[in-house]
Amino acid sequence: MARPKLRVTEPPKPPARGVKASTWNLLLETGMRLIQQDGHIPSVAEVAVRSNVSRATAYRYFPSRSALVTAVIDTSLGPVRSFASDSPDGRQRVHELFAKTFPRFKEFEAQLRAAAQLTLEQWALERAGLLEEEPYRRGHRVRILEHAIAPLAPQLSAPVRDRLHRALSVVYGIEPYIILKDIWGLPDREVERIALWMADALIDAALRESAKAPERARAARPNGAARPRRVAPRAG
Repeated sequence: MARPKLRVTEPPKPPARGVKASTWNLLLETGMRLIQQDGHIPSVAEVAVRSNVSRATAYRYFPSRSALVTAVIDTSLGPVRSFASDSPDGRQRVHELFAKTFPRFKEFEAQLRAAAQLTLEQWALERAGLLEEEPYRRGHRVRILEHAIAPLAPQLSAPVRDRLHRALSVVYGIEPYIILKDIWGLPDREVERIALWMADALIDAALRESAKAPERARAARPNGAARPRRVAPRAG
């Protein structure tokens, strides 16, 4: 399967229990609330002030906005990131995944938009040589989609499978929400329908392309003849 070149940012590990766990949860809940209210990722210092926690303590748990937003998104999409289906049908798995995911996108839309906003901001800062925190790298959808389309692999050539994997990553995420709601003004339900329609269209295209590959290969040979078999020379 295709793999992204950049390593995905993993969420910081929360304390198991006690005062540290309570402080972690307080900071995380405050961060999620501020994002919901203001629509952007707050600084760790701002989260500390709103939580009545010292900045030193807050930075110990979340040393950067990247760490904070990673924890926020992991909490928002936790059930989705553990998606597992035993369906032998790849298309059905994709449908199950979208059905499970899009209600979470709707519920945590502000947090997901803010995460996308942070990646764009950090991209610009990194290009200008001004980025002072580790960048937030998205990409958990790669592993999730790999599991969803796994049953389709025997029907697809490797290049087509990888192309489908990458293409689905475009329509599976907050990006369709941003385009279809902000530009077209569509309601959530219609966004879900269009995203799933695009996913089905991509699967259909991948299956058609792989099915035609043997025909194209035969047509490329003279008179459609089978490729001659190579005979090993006899010893002696």
